[in-house]
Amino acid sequence: MSDSSPVPSATPASPVRPVLDVWCELQCPDCRTALEDVRALRARYGDRLEVRLRHFPLEKHTHSFAAAQAAEEALEQGKGWEYVEAVLNRVERLDRAGEPFLVEVAGELGLDAEEFDTALIDGRHILIVDADQAEGKAIGVTGTPTYVIDDQRLDGGKSQEGLRERIEEIADRLLAAADA
Repeated sequence: MSDSSPVPSATPASPVRPVLDVWCELQCPDCRTALEDVRALRARYGDRLEVRLRHFPLEKHTHSFAAAQAAEEALEQGKGWEYVEAVLNRVERLDRAGEPFLVEVAGELGLDAEEFDTALIDGRHILIVDADQAEGKAIGVTGTPTYVIDDQRLDGGKSQEGLRERIEEIADRLLAAADA
């Protein structure tokens, strides 16, 4: 989920906060495993760390591109992370049911399911997904999940072990430098 709004300038009233980009694919079982770490990081840092979902749909997963577009629609309707978690928690169902499942999850979360269906048909979020995927390829993302913080790429597709601790070390360092 990309936010293309300008980054606020660093002033005492609005300090620039560190950004953690989470390159994810909603049909990826490893990304479901990574949810625990992402939840923990969001809980620990709150608004002090901007955690952004970045899309990296993989060709081997038939419904991943549609799922990325659906996540963008959920963001637009105000429940981006809730939607992402709901889909990832049932990745096997997405494998079997495809796009109707994406619309069903939207309805379960109280989102406008009809608008979801329309968004998947008209492709209004394709450019965002394409841009994320292109940027990911440009910086060397090859699989999901992959994390980028302070220009450091951490590959969670091979193993999640130790990644949350590494991200916390970097985030703590960045936050301490911002507070200094």
